[in-house]
Amino acid sequence: MADLDAELQARLRELDRELEEGDITRKGYEKRRTVIMSQFFNTEQTDELQSRLRIHNGDEQQAQGIEGSRNASFAALSGTTLDHQGNAHAHSRNASGSYSPASAPGYPQTQVGRFQERQLGVRNVTQQPYPRDSYQARPLTPDPYEYESRGGTMVGSDYRFNPAIQPTYEHDGAGGEYGSPGQSRLSTMLDSQQGFFSDFAGQQASEAPRDSYGGVHRYSQEPFSPTAIMAPPMLGAQDLPPAAIVDCQLPLDPREVPFDAVDPHNAGVLMSKFDNLGAVLRHRGKTNSRQPAFWVLDPKGKETASITFEKLHSRAEKVAQVIKDKGNLYRGDRVALVYRDSEIIDFAVALLGCFLAGVVAVPMNNVEEYQKLSLLLTTTQAHLALTTDNNLKAFQRDISAQRLKWPTGVEWWKTNEFGSYHPKKKDDGPQLPTPDLAYIEFSRAPTGDLRGVVLSHRTIMHQMACMQAIISTVPAQDNASTDTFNPNLRHPDGSFVVPPPATSTESILSYLDPREGAGLILGILLGVYGGHTVVWMEARTVDTPGLYAHLISKYKATVMVADYPGLKRAAYNYQQDPMATRNFKKNVEPNFSSVKICLIDTLTIDCEFHELLADRWLRPLRNTRAREVVAPMLCLPEYGGMVISVRDWIGREERLGCPLSATPSEEDDDKEDSPDNAVNNGYSSLIGGGGPVMRSNHKKHRTELSEALLDKEALKSNQIVVVAVGDEVQKRANDPGLLRVGAFGYPIPDATLALVDPETNLLCPPYSVGEIWVDSPSLSGGFWALPKYTETIFHAKPYRFVEGNPTPVIVEPEFLRTGLLGCLINGKIYVLGLYEDRIRQRVEWVDNGVPEAEHRYFFVQHLVLSIMKNVLKIYDCSAFDSYVNGEYLPIILIETQAASTAPTTAGGPPRQLDVPFLESLSERVIDVLFTEHHLRVYCVMITVPNALPRIMRNGRREIGNMLCRKEFDSGTLACVHVKFGIERAVQNLPIGTDPGGGIWSPLASQGRQVMLYENDKQYSGVDYREVVMDDRTATPLNQFSNIHDLMQWRVSRQSEELAYCSIDGRGKEGKGVNWKKFDQKVAAVALYLKNKAKVQPGDHIVLMYTHSEDFVYAVHACFCLGAVLIPMAPVDQNRLNEDAPALLHIVADFKVKAILVNHDVDAVLKLKPVSQHLKQSAVILRVNLPGIYNTTKPGKDKHGCRDLGLTIRPQWVQHGNPVLIWVYWTPDQRRIAVQLGHDTIMAVCKVQKETCQMTSMRPILGCVRSTVGLGFVHTCLMGIFLSSPTYLVSPVDFSQNPNVLFQTLSRYKIKDTYATSQMLDYAMAQAAGKSMGLHELKNLMITTDGRPRVDVYQKVRLHFSAAGLDRTAINTIYSHVLNPMVASRSYMCIEPIELWLDRDALRRGLIVAVHPDSDSQALLIQDSGMVPVSTQISIVNPETNRLCYAGEYGEIWVQSEANVTGFYGSKDIFDKERFNGRTIDGDPGVKWMRTGDLGFLHTVNRPIGPGGNLVEMQILFVLGSIGETFEVNGLLHFPMDIEASVERCHRNIASGGCAVFQAGGLVVVLVEILRKNFLASIVPVIVNTVLNQHQLVVDIVAFVSKGDFPRSRLGEKQRGKILAGWVTRKMQTIAAQFAIRETDDGFPGIAEERSQAKQQAPSRAAGGRRSGSVSTSMTGGLPPPVIPLQHATPPPGLQPSPPKAAEAPHPTPAQQVLAESNSLAVELPAPLQIPELPTHDERSIYDNSYHDDVTPTGVRHGGVGNGGDIDFGFGDPLHYSPIDPLANPYASELMAANPFGGGNGTGLAAPGSQGRAHSAAPPEPTYTSKPYVQLAVSAAQREGEGPGALAPAQNLWGLPSQVRRESMSPVETPRASGMGASSSGGGASGEGEEWPKEALDYMNFAGNVPGHYGAA
Repeated sequence: MADLDAELQARLRELDRELEEGDITRKGYEKRRTVIMSQFFNTEQTDELQSRLRIHNGDEQQAQGIEGSRNASFAALSGTTLDHQGNAHAHSRNASGSYSPASAPGYPQTQVGRFQERQLGVRNVTQQPYPRDSYQARPLTPDPYEYESRGGTMVGSDYRFNPAIQPTYEHDGAGGEYGSPGQSRLSTMLDSQQGFFSDFAGQQASEAPRDSYGGVHRYSQEPFSPTAIMAPPMLGAQDLPPAAIVDCQLPLDPREVPFDAVDPHNAGVLMSKFDNLGAVLRHRGKTNSRQPAFWVLDPKGKETASITFEKLHSRAEKVAQVIKDKGNLYRGDRVALVYRDSEIIDFAVALLGCFLAGVVAVPMNNVEEYQKLSLLLTTTQAHLALTTDNNLKAFQRDISAQRLKWPTGVEWWKTNEFGSYHPKKKDDGPQLPTPDLAYIEFSRAPTGDLRGVVLSHRTIMHQMACMQAIISTVPAQDNASTDTFNPNLRHPDGSFVVPPPATSTESILSYLDPREGAGLILGILLGVYGGHTVVWMEARTVDTPGLYAHLISKYKATVMVADYPGLKRAAYNYQQDPMATRNFKKNVEPNFSSVKICLIDTLTIDCEFHELLADRWLRPLRNTRAREVVAPMLCLPEYGGMVISVRDWIGREERLGCPLSATPSEEDDDKEDSPDNAVNNGYSSLIGGGGPVMRSNHKKHRTELSEALLDKEALKSNQIVVVAVGDEVQKRANDPGLLRVGAFGYPIPDATLALVDPETNLLCPPYSVGEIWVDSPSLSGGFWALPKYTETIFHAKPYRFVEGNPTPVIVEPEFLRTGLLGCLINGKIYVLGLYEDRIRQRVEWVDNGVPEAEHRYFFVQHLVLSIMKNVLKIYDCSAFDSYVNGEYLPIILIETQAASTAPTTAGGPPRQLDVPFLESLSERVIDVLFTEHHLRVYCVMITVPNALPRIMRNGRREIGNMLCRKEFDSGTLACVHVKFGIERAVQNLPIGTDPGGGIWSPLASQGRQVMLYENDKQYSGVDYREVVMDDRTATPLNQFSNIHDLMQWRVSRQSEELAYCSIDGRGKEGKGVNWKKFDQKVAAVALYLKNKAKVQPGDHIVLMYTHSEDFVYAVHACFCLGAVLIPMAPVDQNRLNEDAPALLHIVADFKVKAILVNHDVDAVLKLKPVSQHLKQSAVILRVNLPGIYNTTKPGKDKHGCRDLGLTIRPQWVQHGNPVLIWVYWTPDQRRIAVQLGHDTIMAVCKVQKETCQMTSMRPILGCVRSTVGLGFVHTCLMGIFLSSPTYLVSPVDFSQNPNVLFQTLSRYKIKDTYATSQMLDYAMAQAAGKSMGLHELKNLMITTDGRPRVDVYQKVRLHFSAAGLDRTAINTIYSHVLNPMVASRSYMCIEPIELWLDRDALRRGLIVAVHPDSDSQALLIQDSGMVPVSTQISIVNPETNRLCYAGEYGEIWVQSEANVTGFYGSKDIFDKERFNGRTIDGDPGVKWMRTGDLGFLHTVNRPIGPGGNLVEMQILFVLGSIGETFEVNGLLHFPMDIEASVERCHRNIASGGCAVFQAGGLVVVLVEILRKNFLASIVPVIVNTVLNQHQLVVDIVAFVSKGDFPRSRLGEKQRGKILAGWVTRKMQTIAAQFAIRETDDGFPGIAEERSQAKQQAPSRAAGGRRSGSVSTSMTGGLPPPVIPLQHATPPPGLQPSPPKAAEAPHPTPAQQVLAESNSLAVELPAPLQIPELPTHDERSIYDNSYHDDVTPTGVRHGGVGNGGDIDFGFGDPLHYSPIDPLANPYASELMAANPFGGGNGTGLAAPGSQGRAHSAAPPEPTYTSKPYVQLAVSAAQREGEGPGALAPAQNLWGLPSQVRRESMSPVETPRASGMGASSSGGGASGEGEEWPKEALDYMNFAGNVPGHYGAA
């Protein structure tokens, strides 16, 4: 057994040696060790020994050979934990590289450790949440150091500054120093909530989510997301990878340094004996005590400070001593270093002092940024900050000036007052702590977020060894050698035969920021490691010509650390004036002979500048190795600034495992081609110095800066095609289509590098562009407190396909994702740019009939170079791509001085923007990029210089394109001009089945039917209730033909019971009215009207009452008199401009005989402003006001109606006889009047009672909207119908005290009531009703006239939950103007049913339900309930009149007893057809009422039956009005959805402040904004939002100030007035408007105008382009755009629908007029100058002849749109104002062709009508839903003869009335009249009509459907 143990130990030691030397990987080590042990032990023994050996081996490795591993960073914070008795337990490192307690196998590890365990196959420990109370506070640790407190050595005793104990310091509760009883440091530490190493791995989930932090936005979200470390999806066996994928570029093998790292000053001292930089500093303090360590220069080059290594060590030791003695800190705690860049010595002292003290330093660079400083202190939980006295004073001053607070819990120490440390004995000093974390470097990611990268001492030491090896092997100047032996010869083990001589001290000259990145590594760390002298100067020093060269010569710099901006400034200064450099110092000439290497910190290489730098700056200044000196250095500024590649002379390139030349036979060719006389010393080519010339050149080629010419076109598809290398590069550098790139060199020693596809994580094929992934011991181990992103970025695993295996396999080891895109050529690294700097664009083409698509890739720096070279007057620019609508769209940002509005003189006025110049600049940029790169630019944004967000790189500000994209997406860029190139850039816009006919065309409908033919057709069931019983008397209510007879029966049966009662504003009851008294009151009012007002049967009476019993008395009095009553809301004296014309038009149109009022309304009408306004308006409109009668006190009479003979005559109850007129008002104050007879009134009450299960046991409440709809029914009818009391709450009282309504509901236990969403919003805003008991309320009916608001239910439920309102009692009611209750959710006993609909399918007429998680753009809708009793619903195609299948939506058709009789007074044929709908595939004998709303029926099952059984319910979903939709490219859009998206996209857009409409074929978005600054930056946000969510490109975006939208009294947008105000240019406060699209018709989409120069007609733009921008926020108010002339052409391969023609037996007169001249159709734009549209004055607009006795002799030319439909703009006014036959004799015939007025191409055929005749030539098709307005012109008119002859061509842009007015004589000019109404005088044919009406005819307005009352 002993022999076995000895053999086993020997084999294990050999295996450990191989692991130490890097011959095998960690995974291979584990496998081989398992195999070895299995040969000596059985399974049980192997498992036991395996676990023991893992722990032991981890400890051994920690002490021996793993210092080169990046995993050392994970082991940074080793320490001890305490048990409950205070005993310390050591922690050991397991095989996975993470730490766990040796005595606690279940200890929770970090996420990184768990991830490594899974990947390495180690058993994963079950994770348990760590109990908070088990991690106790750490007591004060006894001082383990042998320091003595030497206060006498301190320069001053007041080095401490604790803001918490200052007399003037105020804070909120956090007090005391550390260790005080009042505050525990542990309470703020993450250690108390998580595992031991949480302060490295952190608890990322506990902090606020950072979407752009780490990698979420860095890499695109493709199917293979690099942010998720997982293998790509599995492929099937049949999907074996092709050879192109299998053939990949394997990771490069690491090469090692062939010699030991020794002290440059003493070759006998190995640097490997030092574990950390603190130990090196002690060594330097002894061996290099008098040598200068740092020189600090001011901007003039003068020395301001210096320090030797002895002093540096002494001061650093003092800092360490004070931290350990006074700091109350533990090993691994963080200490902030707050120093300025010029305080490099103090910073170095503090940093090295932290190293010596065993704490973690956190350099903080931006001292001026308080927010960043506070964030870093909080993130790292640093409780100690080291700084200088000057910094502290400045910081305190800034905090006081800005009224900020000191960071809580941080003590500040001034290290410049510490002095030096002097030990008593000359010994080695105290024992240093075990190497762990050294410092945390915070830098901003490309997305702008701060990220901390942790760096361990092992990482630093390995990086320093590599950099020292690189510098030490740099060849010296070409001096004559005294030895002929070749110094490049090596031993078999790779070491040099002749060791390189120990170099003298290097002089490092740097101006990079010494506190971060490469400046810190090469400026401080390398200086201490190698014992070099560092000379640091400020970056602005290089701006002085000659000063930089002088300093290089003065200090004999051997290593220059620089960047491109500084070197370019110095080199260009020398080119301009060489003598300024040569004569900078008298008698001292610049001499660069000492320079060995110039390290340039950069990410991309500028090859052209390298030539200039070497040949025209370094060489003229006496550096004979100029070309070899230049060494670009690839650093990772995001990951600690570590160097991963730089040219070096170390060798061993052949171990990289890749070809080092373009062809494998190159070396053989070199031998064959070498001349015979090349060898002059007799030795063969094995001797490096005397080998053949070609061989020598080949070796030299490996160390020189390689360059290559790449094919640009191949680069766009990620392919590398090398056109030339070597000397050919410079010869062909100017050839077109080639890109010159330079190489950094090979990866640094011990680094493994791979080229990976960033989208798929697969290894790239050879000669392709990929992301550079690197693994090296010189790299950091992860982010601070971000374990998720540490795993993603620092431990990424690439994959590759193996031949014959369909599954990708993981490639070892783990890599760091650098975010750099580049390629490998001959083993050298070529970087093309950052991942963020790459723009992709999708291209499509057809190859042999097969459509194909792929992405093309462009790099920002190449685009910027093209722009800067070809476009003048550009200060700076950048670019990025934005993912919109499924594709990447390139955006270009330009900074130019031309965008500035700064005054030219001090105190002068701001300069006006030169918009044409900015426009031309944008177009030039678009053209240049398209010409040179074939990049289709989506958007160009222009701003002033230095306005774009910047990031700091090496102390210099550069445009951060990721920050730009972040601000672009949020709309916060300071942009003043924007130009779109949508036509080229956007390619994936969808097109409908029939672009010309829309979704309702036969072609599109047939396509849906074929798809859904297996589904059922959509029609509901019907529940007929023939008999309705009175629950009190069991009497059938059907025997009553009218409500008056039923009232009389109630009076006779229960005369003394309460009938009506009013509730005042305080909730008190008024005097109740019983049924008998109610009958007497009605009779008294009827007698008063009959005797006083002489009311006769059939007279029209307007009832204008406040909400009171008086109104109910008057209603029933009119019933018993046979009058036609018209209830109206009282006149609002604050909105007389709307209410007065509305009242007068009703009086005139309906021939009103009397106006009935109560006392309150009578008092309002007698107010002087009101009465005068009414009188003046009546005079202007030529309306005689009828008498006004106050019925409050009609007289006392003790008789009832029957006693006085006031009964209902039989002819009054006949079907069709009007009794009641409900007048609805749209938000635009347009009128819709419908009539009801007695039979309809009884039917409405019947449906209400049966559907809502209403009984006489519960009272009725009437509150709002008592003049129409359910409000009227509940107030005036339902109490009588049910024989229940009715309580009245005035809306005025409700507005003053919303609680009165809910108090009434609770007190009287009302079961069913009616409300509107507006009143509930108001009540909830006032916090009303929360304390009321609403348990008895079972049916709160919330009416909607369209799609229900999805937020109402949740708001109401949450608000009234405390009041006990059941969630199933909140029910929406679909109430239509033609039926007050089409669908209802009452007593469905379920919550609203929500559906998420696919928007893409919805636009095509389909209903596809999706899950919101799978489709983020899905549309959420709620149901409107089920059909009531005696009601049936069908979903019908509005054009084909066929029933729709389940899965599509259509128009809602209703058959119900409760449908109104018709539109009152309308003679329009379509109005009649609205009530005569007949389905082709249904019962032809059934008549349907057409609602004009779109919706669909949906079947659901819910367990609400007995015993939880499923009940099937058919519910209705309403989508919206068909008249409010518009179509583009054959797809249907709902403006309300687009508006909701726009209103949510930017915080500067007011709530409800968007209106979308289509005018003149253009989609216009009008937006209300809160602030007017930089509106151009909001435009792309709006355009992208609409494009992304609705796949629609808008044409115009216009802005107005908040409050400029006209709104109704309920706050609803008045769309008609908004459109009219925009088209007629009456929105004076318009801020700016922008054109988005371009057309090829040659007409500008928007004429750029200024307020001082009015443009009368648009002109053709050069080049056939529409102006891309009309204005910016700087130009002030501009008028709205001119709607252009459109010439639409069909896309290739699409067959538009033919024009639709209505069928009729003979043409109507209007159609004959339209058919007279059909040979020429001229499309007219909207008017240029139209006075304000008097929306309140309907008669003046629609009925001009009403004011004149002269009937117009000419016939109006109607606008003809696509399909022959007539476009009436706002819809037919006849629906809103009943037809007067004298006004427009052909209006009904004209409207027959377009039933929906503002039409979307839905030409519903009306019987008795005929389409107009068409010419032989087919009309030009159009592709928008709103037809272009055309004017039919006869041949005589074209020739200029006959009436209505056309004006000259230039007048085609004007309206006919404008043309006529130009030719009018002064006598013929129409007279003006007030109130927006005017009359036309006599004249030629057609001159008698008002020209604003023509303007409305030419506007294509997506208005409400006629008969659809909106939100009234």
